[in-house]
Amino acid sequence: MNCGHYGSLTEDAPGGKSKIENPKSKMMQLASEISESFHIAWAQILANKMRSTLTMLGVIIGIIAVTLMGTAINGIQSGFDRSMSLLGDDVLYISKFPWGPNDDYYAFRNRPNIKTVYADEINRIIAASPNSALELAVPAPVNFPTISYGGRQVTSVYTVGTTGDFARTSTTETVKGRFMTEQESLSGASVCIIGLDIANALFPSEDPIDKVITVGDRRFRVIGVFAKQGSFLGLFSFDKQVMVTLGSFLKYFTVDEDADIRVKVKDKSLMAPATEELTGIMRRIRKTMPEAKEDFSINEQKAFRSTLDPIKAGIAIAGIFITGLSLFVGAIGIMNITYVSVKERTREIGTRKALGARRRSILLQFLIEAVSICLAGGLIGLGFSFALFLLLTLALPSFPIQFSMGLTLVALAASVVTGIVSGFMPAWSASRLDPIVALRYE
Repeated sequence: MNCGHYGSLTEDAPGGKSKIENPKSKMMQLASEISESFHIAWAQILANKMRSTLTMLGVIIGIIAVTLMGTAINGIQSGFDRSMSLLGDDVLYISKFPWGPNDDYYAFRNRPNIKTVYADEINRIIAASPNSALELAVPAPVNFPTISYGGRQVTSVYTVGTTGDFARTSTTETVKGRFMTEQESLSGASVCIIGLDIANALFPSEDPIDKVITVGDRRFRVIGVFAKQGSFLGLFSFDKQVMVTLGSFLKYFTVDEDADIRVKVKDKSLMAPATEELTGIMRRIRKTMPEAKEDFSINEQKAFRSTLDPIKAGIAIAGIFITGLSLFVGAIGIMNITYVSVKERTREIGTRKALGARRRSILLQFLIEAVSICLAGGLIGLGFSFALFLLLTLALPSFPIQFSMGLTLVALAASVVTGIVSGFMPAWSASRLDPIVALRYE
């Protein structure tokens, strides 16, 4: 007779007789055992509050380490990506110095300066090349004058001279007013657009639009205020800058030696051929001999990524090691306490087995107890982590801290896995106890 449709044969019936168990009833029995194991586990945890709390401490510390380290790494990544977006992923920069570590600073320092007229020559070549991967070039010479209005001033302000086309090479937008026009740039009009930090410092209680500020020793009318952009890698704030027309800049200021030219690429997927094309154009403009090296650098955000990616990887590895060590210490503590609990309750285990409790029930009881301690510790650790996250957010408002739901789920999963790993061996040894020996245990 085929009994597969109705159930399975077992040898657990009294007298050794086989009986048929329905799969549905087996599932209900397992669910009942799990529910009972949870009740017993929480009863034991509540009966030994101090011991349970001390046992949880290792997991709590581990979860705090996991979440805070993950939050810090996510924040660093978010801040890095935001900083890179300020540079533009479809913009090349012609500069005197290469970005990143400079092994031969003096050789780069002796290069000839980048001239603003190169932008016009590059644009003429681009216009004559219909298949060019480049779109346009915009000059951006830099100076660091003092900016003042009334009795307020800000020193060493990053001041750029540029044209109306600059807006096409940047994601920067104005939150008030407007950007300069090409006509204003060509005529050298004394107008400027200021960063949000400059606006707040010089105009804390009034609208800066159409106010006249002093840049260096020259007067400029404010026509716009940039939207908040944040800092670049925490080193330089794009909100502390002023942009003036190229004509007025060349008339009133000395061009800094690290002035650059921004060149927009038609499609960011063409960055490699665009770099080669721009290198050829610059060699042509500079009249560089075929066998000579370039006396300029063409930079893009990839240079920063290649420099900082190993640093981020090192931080991540250190974080994983620290958090892993914390959870390992917590797991050892839970394993020791669970072994102690097994020893204390040996007679109880013997009694339960003598009354017909299965090995599976004993295993589940102690395993769920260990997992419950870890899960409770994980939830408490998450609570502390979130509180610390709020404190850090208030203390460091400019730092891009992120507390994600994904990180929360990872932390809870880590606490559950810690409970399973640390509780399995003690639970297994409890389930294997001989009931006769267990009943005689003193």
